[in-house]
Order: sequence, then structure tokens, then C-alpha cells
Amino acid sequence: MGIVVRQSIKGTLVTYIGAIIGALTTFCVVTRVLTAEQLGLTRVLVEAGTILAGLSQLGTNLSIIRYYPYFKDESKKDHGFFFWTLVVPFIGFLIYSLIFVLLKGPICNYFLEKSALFVDYYQFIFPLGFFMLYMAVFESNANVLMRIVVPRFVREILVRLLTLAAYFLYSFNVVDFTGFIVIFCLVYALATIVDIVYLFMLKRVSLKPDWKYISKDLRRNYLSYTGFMVVSALAGTITPSINTFFVSGKMGLHFTGIFTIAILMVGLIEMPYRSLGAITRPQVSQAMRDNNIALANKLCKSVALHQFLCGLFVLFLIWINIDFVFKIIPNGDVYAPAKWVFFILGMAKIVYTSLGINVIAIGFSKYYYYSLLFTVLLTAAAIILNILFIPLWNMEGAAIASLTSYIIYFIPFLLLIYHKIGIQSFSMNQLKVLLVFLLFFAANLLWSRFISPFIWTWTANETLSIAIDCVIKSAVFCTLIVWIIYKLKVSVEVNKLIDRVCGQIRR
Repeated sequence: MGIVVRQSIKGTLVTYIGAIIGALTTFCVVTRVLTAEQLGLTRVLVEAGTILAGLSQLGTNLSIIRYYPYFKDESKKDHGFFFWTLVVPFIGFLIYSLIFVLLKGPICNYFLEKSALFVDYYQFIFPLGFFMLYMAVFESNANVLMRIVVPRFVREILVRLLTLAAYFLYSFNVVDFTGFIVIFCLVYALATIVDIVYLFMLKRVSLKPDWKYISKDLRRNYLSYTGFMVVSALAGTITPSINTFFVSGKMGLHFTGIFTIAILMVGLIEMPYRSLGAITRPQVSQAMRDNNIALANKLCKSVALHQFLCGLFVLFLIWINIDFVFKIIPNGDVYAPAKWVFFILGMAKIVYTSLGINVIAIGFSKYYYYSLLFTVLLTAAAIILNILFIPLWNMEGAAIASLTSYIIYFIPFLLLIYHKIGIQSFSMNQLKVLLVFLLFFAANLLWSRFISPFIWTWTANETLSIAIDCVIKSAVFCTLIVWIIYKLKVSVEVNKLIDRVCGQIRR
């Protein structure tokens, strides 16, 4: 577990540095430079590109992890495994690009009334999708080699810095909005190039396939698994983007821009899982191949607990300061309606990231085909609930649809994986964490009612008063939460980390 912990910590650190850059970019630059409609357009393009990339992978995002143990041989450069991870997605990209071209008419008709700007920039889906596709492929290759930090740096920091530069170019009228979108796509192109250069520097990948190594049984097994994943991806890739497309089509890109602010803040909750999940997937894959259910169960419990803890901590920290965030960002009054959207989506993200490791576990087992049934259930629930809830509660309705669909999805899924494999990721420590944060959410209400008004009298400057209140409140609550989690011994790893940090501070 040593390399898992080291790479996860480094990956999470890189991710949060990127998050800080992203937050400063979003709240200090984007909301000033772009209108809500233009911000909404960039979000829809990214979501559409993500769908194209996800479908084009033809399941290689999981098959790389599932089948790498069969090819693993450092002395023979893994029998040319890397070659196949390039070819299969390229075939998928050609197929799905053709489908996107053929469906351009119906798709554009759906968006034309409320989000006509997306129709004008539809063609940019293809370069975005291509570069996102191979960024994901190269990251998956790095994951199985237990090297997640550099690809994580590229995605979380380099892409954000280059995108920030694009915003400045547009802000200072160096390029027009179309030029900005072109540069926006080129950012992902450069990131893809950096990823592949890094992989070759590891000297573990080869473009020369070992044809003789692939037996008939292995080929048959791979094609069967890939065929299943292609069908599964049709639902699984679309589901995360359903909210954005429904808000865009039903309400317009202006509201998509507001919704995007909530999504970007919610993304902070997922960041520990991105690193922890990325480095743990190969471990789970190996454990399932070896039929080591005890190890797989231990890994799932660990990921679920630590993501639940980190996710709630981030959600709480943002929530107690969210009014101040909307007060200080440019055009904050435009984006303030995203407040409750953030909270509801945040809860949905915690549910998904805390339990998502179970989806990965069953995907690497002989029961992987069950995931298709539940993926279809999730997608159907998300579509139906968005249709029902958006007319009733607007953007909040879309957020409620996400939370509800995840609950509908995970309840039967967790029962299935426990019955079939014997894996369950719940523990009493998660209940302890939940009770702690419920206590502090209640404490925040009391603080806002009785202590905040007192602090606001310290200075006549309203913004400064609120800032002082947020700093004091955050420091007090965070210190108490860390102390209580430490005393409850929720996690051995967390306690060791706290001891190490405290020891360095004392020295």
C-alpha cells in the first residue's frame, strides 16, 4: 500500500493546487471576462467533447486496467500493450464522430431555441473530443504503471494555466471569441502531447505489438468485454452530462453558466477521489484477478471512508463561506442563484464518489455485465427526473434529479455486489463522520444567528466584516473537526498524517 499512499497524497496535492488555480480563474477571471451565456457554451462544449471521448474509448478506460496484469512484463515492454490502447480508441473515434455528424440536425434543433450559440460552435466538439480521448487513454496507461502524478499535473494544473492564458488573450482583445474557443481546444492538444512524451520517458511503453502473445482465449475474452463496455458506455458516458444538456435545452445557456459555477465548486469535492481512485483501480483489478476478495473489500472500504470524510469536509468548508464567495466574485449577484444547486449537487457527488469504488470492483469481476443493467437504470432515472423536476424547480430541480437518481441507482447495486462478491464498503467509521458533520452543520446555523452579527459590528466595511467572520468561523470549525476526527480514531491513515504534520510543526 506504500506506493498507493504516496502517489495518492502527491496526486491529491497536485489536484488541490490545480483546484486553487481553477477557483481563482473561475471566480476572479471567468465571471468577469465571459458572460453567463459564453460560460455556459464552454461547459456544453466540454460536456459534449467528454461524451464523444467517453464513447470513443470503447471501454479502454477500464479494459486497460482489467487486462494490463495479463500483459505486464517490464523486460518485454508489456508485450506492446500500449499499441492496442492507441488503436482501439482511434477506431472508436472514427465511428462516433460519424454518428455525431449524422445527428447534427436533431441535436442542433433541440438547442436552437434556447441555446443557439452552441449550434454555431458545434464543430468544435470533434477536436475537443479527440484530445480528451487520448488524454484519458494516456492517463489510464500511467495509472497501471503506478505513475499518476505527472498526468494529474497536466490535467489539473497545466490545462488550467493554459486556459487562464486563453482567458487573458480574450480579455485583452488579442483574439475574438471564436479565437478563444480555438485556443481552448489547443490547450487540450498540448496537454495530450505532454502526456505521451512522459509515457515514453518511463521507457515502459512500446508501439510494437507482440502478435504471438495474444492467445485466442485472451482475444475472445477481450472482445467480449469490449463489446459489453461499448454498450455500457452509451448510458454511462451520457449520464454525468444530462443535467447540463437539459438546463441548456430547457432554460438556455445563461442558466447553464450559472449551473456551471455550482458544478465547478462541486468538482472540489471529487478531487481526493480522482487521485485515490486512480491509483487504487489497478490494485482492485489485481485483487479481483487473484480472487483476493478480502483485499478488494479492504481497498473499497478505505476509498469509501476517506472520500466520504474528505468530501464532507470540503462541502462543509465551502458551504459555510458560500455567501461570501458570491459577494466578492465579479457579477456575483448573477451567479448567486447557484447556492442551493451547489449544496444538492455536492450531496450527490459525495454519494457517487464514496460508493463509486464498488462500481469499479464489479467491473473487474466476472459479474461485470450486471453494471450495464444498473447504468441503464441510472441514465433512465436521470432523464425522467430531469424532465419532471426542471419545470417544477428549475436548476434546483436538475440538481435534485441527480441526487435522487444516484440514490435509486446505488441501493440495489450495493445489495447486488454484496450478494455476488461479498464486498461492502460501509463501516461504523462512516457513521461517526456523518454525525460529526451533522453536528457542525447545526453549529454553523447557530454561529450565523448569534455570533456573526456580533463580529459584523467590528468594522463599518460590510465586506471586510463578512471576511473576518468567515476566516474565524472556518478556523474554529476546521480545527475542531480535525481534533474530533483524530480523537474518534476514524482512520489510522488520517491519524498518522495528522501526527506527521504536527511533528513537523513542532520541529
